[in-house]
Amino acid sequence: MSEAKPYRVSGDTGEWEVVIGLEVHAQVISNAKLFSGAATAFGAEPNTQVSFVDAAFPGMLPVINRECVAQAVRTGLGLNAEINLVSVFDRKNYFYADLPAGYQISQYSRPVVGKGTILLDMPDGTTREVGITRLHLEQDAGKSLHDQHPAKSLIDLNRAGVALMEIVSEPDMRSPEEAGAYLRKLRTILRYLGTCDGNMEEGSMRCDVNVSVRKPGEGFRTRCEVKNVNSVRFVMQAIEVEALRQVRVWEEGGAVEQETRLYDANKGQTRSMRSKEHAHDYRYFPDPDLLPLVLDPAWVEELKRGLPELPDARKARYMRDFGLSAYDAGVLVLEQETAAYYEAVAKGRDAKLAANWVMGDLFAALNKTGRSIENSPVSAGNLGRLLDLMADNTISGRIAKQVFETMIEAGTDPDPAAIVEAEGLRQVTDTGAIEAAVDAVMAKNADKVAEYRSGKDKLFGFFVGQVMKAMAGKGNPALVNDVLKKKLS
Repeated sequence: MSEAKPYRVSGDTGEWEVVIGLEVHAQVISNAKLFSGAATAFGAEPNTQVSFVDAAFPGMLPVINRECVAQAVRTGLGLNAEINLVSVFDRKNYFYADLPAGYQISQYSRPVVGKGTILLDMPDGTTREVGITRLHLEQDAGKSLHDQHPAKSLIDLNRAGVALMEIVSEPDMRSPEEAGAYLRKLRTILRYLGTCDGNMEEGSMRCDVNVSVRKPGEGFRTRCEVKNVNSVRFVMQAIEVEALRQVRVWEEGGAVEQETRLYDANKGQTRSMRSKEHAHDYRYFPDPDLLPLVLDPAWVEELKRGLPELPDARKARYMRDFGLSAYDAGVLVLEQETAAYYEAVAKGRDAKLAANWVMGDLFAALNKTGRSIENSPVSAGNLGRLLDLMADNTISGRIAKQVFETMIEAGTDPDPAAIVEAEGLRQVTDTGAIEAAVDAVMAKNADKVAEYRSGKDKLFGFFVGQVMKAMAGKGNPALVNDVLKKKLS
């Protein structure tokens, strides 16, 4: 476990340290909303997934969705967090056009999930622990559309009432890189658990960034919240921009005001949105239509037993059982689909070789063709069979690359053995044939043979290349090397 490596911002008065905390709003995967039976499918026609409860018709009462609560508990367990067996839903009062009731049902002083931790995987192979303050459930607001009419704003209430988990971190991060690593790791955990799809582009995972700066060794100074940042890259950029702005304010003799700001990616700046509200501004009070949420410990334990193997445990297993480095294991467990593909390739084979092929040749091919690993043109089974052909000396590593390219181009997931037979690529292991090729190359390069025998050992690679070329890459590399050593000596 490594210590935080502060991201220093240079100013006229020296270096400043950045302090970062993140509030992530993760949309819960469920077929219905938090307090109504309305659907939650993305991309539906505006205002077609709205119940009377979501539209705040008089007399409509909320009924809590059990699956949304289960998803929050699963997430808390996945974050090694405290599960509060008794929690309370509150009304958070504020006016906005896309909030029909004039309040949001949320949780304040008694959330369903308490303190937890998340382990960051840093690029240098070290890990960093960041604290989770809380996770609470709340309903989303609708969506205001300001670009559909020249003089009016339009309201789409499809999102109103959709269940959100607000996951709040401690102010433990000290650089944009750590914030990026936090978001990527959190998204991976949510996807493994199946509690949120983590799609920031569609808005199912949104981030508010709390940033402050201080002189090294000082206590915390005033923070600002940068609201609704919708990509990891923009979060990292917003931190840099906001930290520099705050340093300038302090160094010019001013004071940073606690406020909510927006990040403009086109202009590379944050701008003031409104002064930061405090809890009393929202007039929180327990929702009179909802009883306290009381969880059965046996039910929580049942949910815990049903959790999948999570990224940290899987990474540790890959390092322990497969002998992979922390970096390689971290890359392979980043997505569940990649991990499942890799394990299918590695089963009963050289695990490190399998990792090299998945992270190297396969990733490159997927990137080139714009495909995900779920619809890879080469299945895990056939990539494994390709490795088998190398292991039993049917083909060389060089020929395997050629066969793999043919498999990618075919796009029909062909059997590598069929390609080897059809194109006559089977490796030559006949010692007589190899000796004949070596003799021919030596006869053609008598001058280089003399140089080699006079002490120019580096020419050995030249001879290997010439023999493999003469044999169209089909010569067994180990046998070619053995025969050459004997002949040249």
